Amino acid sequence: MTENDISKIVFNCGLKIHRKLGVGLYERVYEECLIYELQKAGLNVERQKHQHIEYEDLKVENAYKMDVVIENKVVLEIKSVENLTSFDKAQLKNYLRLGNYKLGMLLNFNQRLFKDGVKRIANGLDED
Repeated sequence: MTENDISKIVFNCGLKIHRKLGVGLYERVYEECLIYELQKAGLNVERQKHQHIEYEDLKVENAYKMDVVIENKVVLEIKSVENLTSFDKAQLKNYLRLGNYKLGMLLNFNQRLFKDGVKRIANGLDED
């Protein structure tokens, strides 16, 4: 299964959740529901995955924590905020680069239309 195949499943699961629950809940609620839906779809999902980084001769354990990693290919950062910020995008870009993942998705469930809160970010591509 490719990253694009996974991202389509993520979008459809997120849309289903958004339609049923609406906006205004904590990120944790959306995260749990999304993991439930992704696992129902047969995907391997890791939640709150810790990652180390290496800096010169130093290995920093638990340097950051990703909300969700699917099939060890796609990283999800789940939000429930008024607007995504440049920090949110930079954070996900770093997760992708440091973990050598190809695709990440920012999912902001606090938008009237779910599609307006979804941002795909590909590792190594400068897009805004």
